[in-house]
Amino acid sequence: MYNRTIYANSTNLKAPLPWYEHPECSVAPYGFVFYFGVKVFNFAMGAPCNILVIWQIITRKNDASTSDIFILNLALLDASFSLMTPLDMVNRLVLHDDRIFYFVRFAYGMKDVGPLFLVCICLDRYMAVVHPVLFTTYRDGMARVCVSVLVWGLLLAHGLTKSILGVLSVAEIFSGVILFAFAVMLYCNISIIWVLRRSVAGKEAMHPVKKKALRIVLINLGIIVVNYLPPVALMPFVSYYTFVDYFCKISISVFSIMDLSCSIEPLLYITKMERVEGRCCGSI
Repeated sequence: MYNRTIYANSTNLKAPLPWYEHPECSVAPYGFVFYFGVKVFNFAMGAPCNILVIWQIITRKNDASTSDIFILNLALLDASFSLMTPLDMVNRLVLHDDRIFYFVRFAYGMKDVGPLFLVCICLDRYMAVVHPVLFTTYRDGMARVCVSVLVWGLLLAHGLTKSILGVLSVAEIFSGVILFAFAVMLYCNISIIWVLRRSVAGKEAMHPVKKKALRIVLINLGIIVVNYLPPVALMPFVSYYTFVDYFCKISISVFSIMDLSCSIEPLLYITKMERVEGRCCGSI
């Protein structure tokens, strides 16, 4: 078992080999190989997919979803995070510039609380299905723009805190955000399923709008479970792992899986696009 001061000062940008950050990880470099592989995949796949999602939402004129504002902001966040890969890798392997490291940590801090946009999407679908009358009173985009601005403010504050004060300063906040997102999405899923099951009782088919809302919420919940819940589940047991086991194997792997959300989220969105008039993307 190791103390928390090691964690706070564990980043070593001047490691002798590119495949691990800490000299102790020379005996188990595979976690960092996976980490760099995920970063390259996000740059090659996540960045163009997120740009495609942004283009699709901006240029679409018909059949727009009320959640598009939140999806657009999430795509902007993921695209910027994916495009940061070359700078991050060059700095780790060649430059070893502390200023760039602080900027990278700032970007990771923003990405950590990115699931708040997933919560916004989920709540929007929840209101449309469970409280349709109330939902019609705020269908205009201004309310969603204001919520998006508030979320960006929280992202910036979290990123700056993590960059300046270190990882430990926001560890509890990160855990709280993920658990909050998971709880809200679980509640939304149960409520939507309950309402939809009652609405289709004795009927053969579900209304397309309600079916679409259920699909979106289930997808977002799956993203939270697969990409974000593992690091939160591991945090209470950090003190029980050895330094090598945690930093060289476990943490680098689970946080790499979390970073995969940059590619998974836009890919899931793209798969819901219909081919229209021979184009590669259509209405969702």
